[in-house]
Amino acid sequence: MAGGDCDAGRRSILMGGAFLGAALATGAAAAPTSDGRSDSEPRNLNGQPMPEPSAEQSAGPIKPGRGSMLQGKTAVVTGAARGIGRAIAVEFAANGADVVCVDICGFVSTASNAKPATPADLDETVRQIRAYGRKGEGVHADIRDIGALRRIADDVDARYGKIDIVVADAAIQRWVPLLEMTDADWRDVIDNNLNGTANTIRAFAPKMVARKKGRIIVLSSMQGLHGTKDAASYSASKWGIIGLMKSAALELGEHHITVNAVLPGLVDTALTRYEKRLSETAGEEGQELENPTPQQAWDIRAPTVPLKVGWLQPDDISPAAVFLASDAAAMEYQVTGGDSAKDI
Repeated sequence: MAGGDCDAGRRSILMGGAFLGAALATGAAAAPTSDGRSDSEPRNLNGQPMPEPSAEQSAGPIKPGRGSMLQGKTAVVTGAARGIGRAIAVEFAANGADVVCVDICGFVSTASNAKPATPADLDETVRQIRAYGRKGEGVHADIRDIGALRRIADDVDARYGKIDIVVADAAIQRWVPLLEMTDADWRDVIDNNLNGTANTIRAFAPKMVARKKGRIIVLSSMQGLHGTKDAASYSASKWGIIGLMKSAALELGEHHITVNAVLPGLVDTALTRYEKRLSETAGEEGQELENPTPQQAWDIRAPTVPLKVGWLQPDDISPAAVFLASDAAAMEYQVTGGDSAKDI
């Protein structure tokens, strides 16, 4: 395939497994009827009509692009200065949304192996959003400060008239054995990743409840489905986010707000692009290397992944977020990417 087609094919393969169940369930359906429905048979049983969800509770009839159209939507994305957060924010804009990008753009904690994001990083995200002709702005804020998040929610709601989509992406990662952790190595990762995600939901969801509509997407990790040697605080925070997502979905569903989690596999971002992470990646596959090169780490890990890739790219994850943010995503989903075939 040519370059563009290759990229499209890569995305289709990487993300396809997450939606396999839905694809199998609908693959044999009839062609759409005149009203856009895919079923041509009368919707009744023994002459009795089958109850149907209201328009607010359903994705509605089939129409082109319904899983990728975000025109007229306003989104807020935390951790948007770089990595997966930037990819989601920019992909939202590419599909028609205006995006408010929230990031601390600076030091978070000693319990982070990655270099902090910078104001210049956030400016670049905003530049890419505006390049698609959408409104984009950056806001410096710490997700551990729920008061700051509530002020942002009030401001965005007042100026844009609504908040349709919220993505809680901001996170830090710490690699150190559990018995060698300082208090900050545990506390700060949990406080930023889990408490910060809860703060984001608590600050922005009331605006959606008032409108009886909304999409909330939280970023967990495949490390939220299994233990992680030397990264207990990160793994625990991502497990917690899954429980938070499920609980929030139960509470907010009655307000026609969906809450979904995206669980990426290993993704090449500033959060993971450093020597300690590469050595841990090799160690996970039983090969102890002090300072492996990126190529060595890739060659060790790739054979263990069904798609034979050492790690994903941020824009392998962002298309799933677009679907979850769209009107087509009227249900609750759990989207995994990359190496999920190895896990339950």
